[in-house]
Amino acid sequence: MQQDSVDRHIEHWQQEIPELDPLVEGVMTRMQMLLRHFLGGCGPEHRATPSEIAAWQQMSPSGITGRLDGLEKRGFIRRLPSPADRRKVIVELTEEGRRAWLGTFDPQTNEEEKVLAALDPDEREQLDRLLRKMMRAVDQPGLLKTPKSAESGDGVARPRSRFTTDAVEE
Repeated sequence: MQQDSVDRHIEHWQQEIPELDPLVEGVMTRMQMLLRHFLGGCGPEHRATPSEIAAWQQMSPSGITGRLDGLEKRGFIRRLPSPADRRKVIVELTEEGRRAWLGTFDPQTNEEEKVLAALDPDEREQLDRLLRKMMRAVDQPGLLKTPKSAESGDGVARPRSRFTTDAVEE
């Protein structure tokens, strides 16, 4: 079966989290990424603007600001000036924030696993195949009108995969 960007995401994270269930991760990540695609995309390298985060979380920008303040005080994120626009801020996950996030992958308390338990193994496989098919459409440059393309460090917009930080092949 042809790979999508989530397959590359799973391959990457299985190296760091060997107990990661690729089927659970595939189904849940594909659903999240499809939803995020239609809500406005995601930032590369664990970075996004506060407005993008607010849209993904379906919250007001002021509601996100308070949460970001708390995460910044705990050392989980940092705010950086945008290289493309001095008026904008980019939120970046710190190494401490990444460790805290990775700590949420305890197989005993995995909420995603509990949700997918409603499906039998064959249904999980079928759902994963269907979501992969949809992700290949999202991953294909130019097929869909994407809400945003990620900016590179030089301020030039470049098409990217919806999930990974790899540039999309044109």
